[in-house]
Amino acid sequence: MTDEPQVTVADNPDQSRFEVSVDGKLAGFAAYEIDSGAVVFVHTEVFEEYEGRGLAGQLAKAALGMVREAGGKVVALCPYIRSYVRKHAPEYDDLLREA
Repeated sequence: MTDEPQVTVADNPDQSRFEVSVDGKLAGFAAYEIDSGAVVFVHTEVFEEYEGRGLAGQLAKAALGMVREAGGKVVALCPYIRSYVRKHAPEYDDLLREA
C-alpha cells in the first residue's frame, strides 16, 4: 500500500503567487497582481516533473476558494485560470470582475 502524496496550496504574498506543493516541495504556482482589490491571475505553471497529476486544477480551485474566503474578486487573464472558471461556471461567476 502506497501513501498518497500530500498536496498543499498556500498564498505566498511576498512572491505574489499561490503555490502548490507536493510532500513539501514546490510543484507549481499561479502568479497574480493586485488591482483595486482584485486578484488578477496572470500566469499558472506546474513544473514538468509534476505534470499529469491534476495539480493545476487543485491549485486553481484552492486559490479561487481563498480569494472567495477573503471577500475578493478575480480577473482571470491567465488562460488556465480563465478556462478553469469557464469550465466550472456558474460556481465562480460571483468572483469575476472584468479586466
